[in-house]
Amino acid sequence: MRENMHGAGFSQHLHSAVSEAGKSVLELPFIWCAPAERVARHATVENWELVERALAHGRGIVFLTPHLGCFEIVAQQIALRTALTVMYRPPKRAALKPLIEGARARENLMLAPANMSGVRIFAKCLKKGQPIGLLPDQVPQEGEGVWADFFGRPAYTMTLPAKLAQMGGAEVIITYAERLPGGRGYRVHFVPFTESLDCPSAQQARTINAAMEQLIARSPAQYLWSYNRYKVPRGAPPPNAASSDAGEQA
Repeated sequence: MRENMHGAGFSQHLHSAVSEAGKSVLELPFIWCAPAERVARHATVENWELVERALAHGRGIVFLTPHLGCFEIVAQQIALRTALTVMYRPPKRAALKPLIEGARARENLMLAPANMSGVRIFAKCLKKGQPIGLLPDQVPQEGEGVWADFFGRPAYTMTLPAKLAQMGGAEVIITYAERLPGGRGYRVHFVPFTESLDCPSAQQARTINAAMEQLIARSPAQYLWSYNRYKVPRGAPPPNAASSDAGEQA
C-alpha cells in the first residue's frame, strides 16, 4: 500500500487509506449477506439518468468499476434497477466458491466467470442490448492484456473492456461507490466515459487507465492500494521486454 501510494503521488493519504481498508473488510459481511433492499437503504445513487439514457439506446452498456470505495455494492445497486451480468474470478479454494457466488449472485444479478466462457456470456448480453460490468484494474491472465501506464508505472492491463465496448457500439459508463464519512452510507456515482477507443489495444488500455486515474483522484484514500496492480502474471512478458519488442517492430 505504501509503495503504490507513493508512486501515484498520494502518500499524504496513507493514514486514511489504512482506515478505509479496515472499513472495506468490516462492511463486507453486511454487503454480501443482507437482503439487497436493506443494503440499498444505506446507498444513494447519483446521475442514474445517464444509465437510463444509455438503456434507451438499446446498444448495451459496459460498466467499468475500479477497486475504489465499496465496489461490491455497485453491482447490487444497478441490479435493483435493471438486469446486470458481472464478471468475477472464482476463488482458488473450492470451499469458498458457494459462499462467494451465493453472496454476489442476486435477483437480476448474474455472474460470468473470468474465462472464455464468461466472455461469450458477455458477448451474448451485449448483442441483446443488456448491461455488463467488470473491474478494469484487475490484473488479467497471461495473454489477455497489454502493458500500459497506470499512475506512471507499467501495469499489465486487460484489453477486454475496449473489445466489449466495440461490440455493437455499446456505451461505456464508469461507476464507483464512495464511502461516506461517519458511517453515513454510500453514494454510487455514474460517470460518462467520453474518450474514443478507436485505436490500437495498447492505447485503448492506457485510455481506460487514465479514466480510472481521474476517478481514483476523487477519493484516493478509498482505492485498494494494497492490491498488487503492478505484478507480472505468470507467462506474460515483463514490461521492458514488451517495450523492446514494440520498438523493434516499429
